[in-house]
Amino acid sequence: MSAKPMTHRQIMEALSGLLLVLFVAMASSTIVSTALPTIIGALDGSQTQYTWVVTASLLTATASTPIWGKLADLFSKKLLVQISIVVFVVGSMVAGLAQTAPQLIAARAFQGLGMGGVQALVQIAIAAMIPPRERGRYNGYLGGVMAVATVGGPLLGGVIVDTAWLGWRWCFYIGVPIAIIALVVLQKTLNLAVIRRENVKVDYLGATLIAAGVSTLLIWVSFVDSSFAWLSWQTYAMVGLGLVLLALAVWVESRVAEPVVPLDIVKKRGTALAIIASLSVGMAMFGGAVFLGQYFQIGRGYSPTEAGLLTIPMMAGVLVSSTISGRLISKTGRIKPYIVAGTIVLVAGFAGLSMLDHETPLWYVGISMALVGIGVGMSMQNLVLSVQNTVSLKDIGAASSTIAFFRSLGGTIGVSVLGAVLAHRVTDNLTHELAAAGMSSSGSAASSSSLNLSVLPDAIQHLVRAAYGDATGHIFLISAAVAVVGVVAAAFMKPTDLRSTVDLGAPSLNEESKEPALAR
Repeated sequence: MSAKPMTHRQIMEALSGLLLVLFVAMASSTIVSTALPTIIGALDGSQTQYTWVVTASLLTATASTPIWGKLADLFSKKLLVQISIVVFVVGSMVAGLAQTAPQLIAARAFQGLGMGGVQALVQIAIAAMIPPRERGRYNGYLGGVMAVATVGGPLLGGVIVDTAWLGWRWCFYIGVPIAIIALVVLQKTLNLAVIRRENVKVDYLGATLIAAGVSTLLIWVSFVDSSFAWLSWQTYAMVGLGLVLLALAVWVESRVAEPVVPLDIVKKRGTALAIIASLSVGMAMFGGAVFLGQYFQIGRGYSPTEAGLLTIPMMAGVLVSSTISGRLISKTGRIKPYIVAGTIVLVAGFAGLSMLDHETPLWYVGISMALVGIGVGMSMQNLVLSVQNTVSLKDIGAASSTIAFFRSLGGTIGVSVLGAVLAHRVTDNLTHELAAAGMSSSGSAASSSSLNLSVLPDAIQHLVRAAYGDATGHIFLISAAVAVVGVVAAAFMKPTDLRSTVDLGAPSLNEESKEPALAR
């Protein structure tokens, strides 16, 4: 039995709480991304640890997303959103208390469990309220919140770090009161039908195998060529174990009654292609924010606040393109042209960023970042929408979390791989420059202390900045190559019209109610 359609006012009231939750999760990541050079410097961490502060939260968010999605198909979506917020708040508080880089990484891993729940469940709740055809215009609100979080986050993080009486720990504490407000708003506004099913089991084994397999491969990527050689017993053991675990995960998923990643959904042509495209968009969304902030601060010498301001072109691109494309999609019912165009623009943006060095004009960097933002805004939310359009309401949680899982996985792999490449490239550049200047490369400049520039002599600081600035372009060249795969996947997607009903086979909302759910 289908639920009564929600009026526009009811949808907007519920969206207020959901978007506030999403803002908390998104801002927590962007606040930290700008502050990371200062945080890791204060904790005397290394480039590898810098990468893992980001990777840890992305990895646990990725691994938990399918579980949150499956639980959303079985239990109260409202309760699950509230639980995910509580987990996020606890993780934030513990991260703020960290005394070492490993402690911070562990806290961020726990925080990621809550972030994964928030990001997946917001999409699922919106899908349960609004038909795909009309969801495009609401995706504009979604894109707007994401843009505000991603623009305001770096600025806020920079201000916190640059304010002596606050300190970097408030980058983690600042989201706690906002999360509490979100809990109160959700309690009042979010009311979704709960469909209870008997004798249902959640596939924790499959989720554990997926998380373990991905984690093993990412750990290998982080340490190969620095702690051990590419062709070594460590490589064979870690890659072999990772592949075996993932193969077992596929085997389990194909046999359990309630898989966390439903293979029947994944095997559909449209979903499979959307997943491939989402991997490249995930790399753009996470890799761009993480490494551009580091480029501006370490490679160019700007303060955290200035670095936040310099990322505005990318975030403005996300805001404008997601809003405009969402409106056009709702008007036409067509989605493929916007996804294809978005992925092409994404490649162009990454190609532009691949030319970066430590002296690149800021106007050029700004244009390239804007292109990346436009590409992400036109493709990221619309890829989720394209998958939601093909499944029934009872499977919306699993389908939404599956596409979010692979997007987050793309970001996790991107940050880990690009971080490892950056670390190796910086070490090579710095060693070469130190040798050319007649200095020894055996000191700490090329190792763990290279992110704590304040303790280095001026001459070494200049070399470190040049090494980071020149290495950054190389990792975005890799991103451009990966983004091309997204263009190909989007091009092969089947053109479809978005349905105007919440569920497959249900009557149109405009036929069912005299007051359209989306009345202006």
